[in-house]
Amino acid sequence: MSEIERQVRGWWARLLTWLRGTQDGDAARRAKTALQDVRTSDAGRKAEAAVRDLREGDAGRKAKEAIRDLRDSEAVGKARDAARDALRDLRDSDAGRKAKAALRDMRDSTASRDKP
Repeated sequence: MSEIERQVRGWWARLLTWLRGTQDGDAARRAKTALQDVRTSDAGRKAEAAVRDLREGDAGRKAKEAIRDLRDSEAVGKARDAARDALRDLRDSDAGRKAKAALRDMRDSTASRDKP
């Protein structure tokens, strides 16, 4: 399941939970009606069909395979290793220690200024 699909499903679940929690409210009834109108409208049915076609179609399958291949590729592995090494080097360097000390000093001065 793609990240966008997960986000949409999460949003949908939260919306339904919210609507079920306030079933007796007039606003909830209007929202349910509007949502049902959108889902049953011609544009809503076309959008659902398009998403289904993308997910189940050849183009969707090829895109998933391409992303999986890219994620598993040697180049991505090397880039991940290089980024990890660069962060470790920065953390262990004199500049990294100075940056941590500067952030700590800023945090301490802000905290002392905020105290009454």
